[in-house]
Amino acid sequence: MKADLRRVLAETACLDVPVETLSDTDNLYAAGLSSLGTVRLMLAVEDVFGIEIPGELITFDLFQCIDSLTSGLAPLVRQEPVASRQCAAARQ
Repeated sequence: MKADLRRVLAETACLDVPVETLSDTDNLYAAGLSSLGTVRLMLAVEDVFGIEIPGELITFDLFQCIDSLTSGLAPLVRQEPVASRQCAAARQ
């Protein structure tokens, strides 16, 4: 899940630093995550993982770092990302 989150961050969040230089606990806001980047990230995460993030979960703390995203989203993500499932289906 963390690898997928890192990919989504790199593609959508427009951070000031490369995602690969961040640890799982580095503050994403300090790395340049903006309010627009947060919305882009949220929408991309919902799309990639095939989930809808409930409103009560959408907080500053959720998007604080990769670890907070992972722990907050893990209960919603019960299977592999939608993109991976689509690729697997296409191979059959």
